Amino acid sequence: MDPRVSLLREYYGGLPMDRAKVETREHGFAFLERLQEGGLTLDYGELTLSGLLHKYRLSGIPPARMDALLHDHVEKRCNVCLYFADGANRTFCFNLDNNHKTDNTQIIPEMALAMRAVRGALEALGCPPLVLASGRGYHLWCRLSEPVDNTSLYAFMRKVSVGALAAVHAAGLDHRRVKVNVYPDRRTRDTVSLRLFGSDHAKNRVFSRVVSGDGLLDEAASWAEFERHLREKTIAPADFLRAFAASQEPGFMVPEGAS
Repeated sequence: MDPRVSLLREYYGGLPMDRAKVETREHGFAFLERLQEGGLTLDYGELTLSGLLHKYRLSGIPPARMDALLHDHVEKRCNVCLYFADGANRTFCFNLDNNHKTDNTQIIPEMALAMRAVRGALEALGCPPLVLASGRGYHLWCRLSEPVDNTSLYAFMRKVSVGALAAVHAAGLDHRRVKVNVYPDRRTRDTVSLRLFGSDHAKNRVFSRVVSGDGLLDEAASWAEFERHLREKTIAPADFLRAFAASQEPGFMVPEGAS
């Protein structure tokens, strides 16, 4: 097995691996026949206007077929997006997107500050994230050694998100230009999936590199940092409980210096 596939399986091992959404430019009846090889089910397909991108939701995916999809993902033939578990999860993610409609391909100041605020708050709380550049925004992933119930994860992420947007507002910038989606979200866990690390962004065809400080690592260094985050920055249960308790205190704010 490709070692990159093994890393993805280990890092995202708490997410259901029997269903996924696949993004690709491939289409046609012959492709659909190949896509459904191995006994999986094609639930539906859709065409977006982002460079004629096709999205296919798959279910009942056998392990060997998922390995093949993940291999296509790291080889940049498609993007694999996974759904979160219904009750509890070992990973959670902040998806920061750009609401600046006149030019939504650039990292605007509000977005850069919001990312630094979320990252700084998580680090101060003992939950260091893996920060990925993703199109016009960022994905900030955290990994837990044991599953935590979705209600607690959502409450924790909501507090951090509100604190980050407050930091953007306090800096005199327009927090409304930044959209923060959190995963898992109790309202969308069955309908919304999130792209895994290790592939090109569907719109700009740029590899989602790891953010280090204020710079971007190259692809090889990003894979190395992905593995380091897995090995060294997985969050223990007691550490998350302390972080959760701190985030729920009245008056919780993003710590000074987080920006």
